[in-house]
Amino acid sequence: MTTLTEQDSLWIRRYHPRPDAAARLVCLPHAGGSATFYHPVSAGMPASVDVLAVQYPGRQDRRTEPCATSIAELADQVTAVLLPWADRPLVLFGHSMGATLGFEVARRLQRDHGVVPRALFASARRAPSCPRHETVHLRDDDGLVQEMRQLSGTDAAILDDEELIRMALPAIRADYRAAETYTYEPGPNLACPIVSLVGDDDPKVTVDEARAWSRHTDTASEFHVFPGGHFYLTAHAQDVLGLLTKWAVRS
Repeated sequence: MTTLTEQDSLWIRRYHPRPDAAARLVCLPHAGGSATFYHPVSAGMPASVDVLAVQYPGRQDRRTEPCATSIAELADQVTAVLLPWADRPLVLFGHSMGATLGFEVARRLQRDHGVVPRALFASARRAPSCPRHETVHLRDDDGLVQEMRQLSGTDAAILDDEELIRMALPAIRADYRAAETYTYEPGPNLACPIVSLVGDDDPKVTVDEARAWSRHTDTASEFHVFPGGHFYLTAHAQDVLGLLTKWAVRS
């Protein structure tokens, strides 16, 4: 039986605990995002799947903690936290920055601990082997807010609240810095399937860049294109939940 530690309580949010579940779905937020983004996913999964939403440091109830400075640092931390939960099959789902993080966590689990996830879902993110030069993290505060508005993933009420957005900006900037300075280091492919998802009008990733995730696994891959932009999954929640359920419950 998994024992919840103080460290787990900081990192892992189980909005609908399912202690008898046969598999676990690990949800990794986008840049500037938090575990609460995945509350609807937790509510929508069947009783056979326990949903673990990861809360990064530097936001919400962890806002006084320093943010991670790189994807590598964050991947090391998340991997260590997930090990006690790996007594059952894991499915990793990462959106945007969370997809890159999920990839690096899967690599560490496989390489260092012999734990191969059931699948990695890479949503709204180009494959690690498709780098882009991006400098959003170098913009001033107004430039960061403009980026968030364009991607339509943050509640407008928050963006329009001067006090709230100023509190959130340090974590947003740190996440963008980690995502934009990430450099893929070639190595063994994953032994788990990769399911890549993308919106057909996403300004952050092209369809071809998303399709390239298949290069990073030695087994099966799936590729799904949805109408919409960077946060296509909001309008297609049921379709995404269906795919997650299919992979999480398979034996």
